[in-house]
Amino acid sequence: MFNQLMKFLAGGAWPTENDEFNPLEVAVAALLVDAARMSDRFDDAERRVIERILSRSYDLSSDATARLLTAAEDVDAGSTQLFPFTHLIAERMTPQQRVGVIEMLWETVYADGMLSPDDDALIRQVAGLIYVSDRDRGEAHLRVMRRLGL
Repeated sequence: MFNQLMKFLAGGAWPTENDEFNPLEVAVAALLVDAARMSDRFDDAERRVIERILSRSYDLSSDATARLLTAAEDVDAGSTQLFPFTHLIAERMTPQQRVGVIEMLWETVYADGMLSPDDDALIRQVAGLIYVSDRDRGEAHLRVMRRLGL
């Protein structure tokens, strides 16, 4: 899956046989997995939050959501950088959709009940790479905190 994403970013076509998810879905899901792994563990609570986010965002069944999450984990494990994912998101998503990705990231990092400096730094970095302003990032953070009752 990672090799397919890299080929796509290099100008190739996204393979369609046996691939049910478009590259944007995989890129967003991989960023969520990366955010969950910031604490050096990816537990069931974080997995459930990501599954809920993906299911809601892409209107997926529970089986499709599980497959997307597995694909994202594979892609994230094969990557040492954010650029392949953020580049695709910045190019293909509207500004409003990119702010939505930041909200998804905030929701993911709060899955364990706390915000670490590393979590905050990751979201700040991703926001810069996908051209989400500091103001929009901060407003997204406040919306998620209100939604989660924090």
